[in-house]
Amino acid sequence: MEGFWTGAIEVGSVSFTPVSVIFGTVLLIVALILQRVLYGILTRRFFPRFKIHPGLGNAYATLIGYTFLTLCFFLILPVTFNGLNWATLSVILGAISFGVGFGLRNIADNFVSGLIILLERPVRVGDRVTIDDVSGVVTSIRARSATIRTNDNIEVIVPNSRFISASVINWSHSDNRVRFRVPVGVHYNSDVFHVKEVLEKAVTDHPHVLSDPAPSAKFVEFGDSSLNFEVWVWTVEWTLRPSAFKSEINYIVWKALKDANIEIPYPQRDIYIKEIKSGSDILSPGDGKIDL
Repeated sequence: MEGFWTGAIEVGSVSFTPVSVIFGTVLLIVALILQRVLYGILTRRFFPRFKIHPGLGNAYATLIGYTFLTLCFFLILPVTFNGLNWATLSVILGAISFGVGFGLRNIADNFVSGLIILLERPVRVGDRVTIDDVSGVVTSIRARSATIRTNDNIEVIVPNSRFISASVINWSHSDNRVRFRVPVGVHYNSDVFHVKEVLEKAVTDHPHVLSDPAPSAKFVEFGDSSLNFEVWVWTVEWTLRPSAFKSEINYIVWKALKDANIEIPYPQRDIYIKEIKSGSDILSPGDGKIDL
């Protein structure tokens, strides 16, 4: 039994023993643990000390971790497999690439897409994004996928390749300021200039509405039942909670219009009924059938 663990197994010019394989596996596990520890130190202590953006720090830490694992992998291989050289290694990598092309294509695609995301940084940890009808904050970007947490506290796992192939709305990529448009309809008898003044003054008092750019009320159109306005406001703090922010603006607008005695009309439809004097007007002569 002792000979089994120490006996060499030869494959071409490469030889290894069960003990060396186990030892190499243990070294690889240790490297993975060290990579996790290194990632935590960089993202929680090192980068925050230099006030680096969390998303940028996550990208740097991930790339450093990948580089560390790659170096460890190439250092562990010669320890595990005796006689391994670059020529043999190139054959092995070629076989792996061939297998990736057939069976692991999607995994490789997502991994490469993850590297592109980390290098180009179209999306960073902490950004609010919308992709495939999913809106939320990016909480992590890993080798195969990214995690988006919605405002309902639901975590959605999105393959990295979707960020490359699909259209992505990044609400906070280069500027955290976002403009919201809140529609408002008032009665046709309203003074539009007074309405504009009331709306702009009301939303200006909100603590999270930016003064630069200043809020504005736009007279959009003559609607079927109302004069339609849009209140334009800019914010930073409420970018992550757009529905809640719009709700607050709606409350403020409703109260301001009510205090100013400006009426918000109900939808109105006028129906005209034509009087028919006798049934002969809708019957075809002689057959008694309704003429459609």
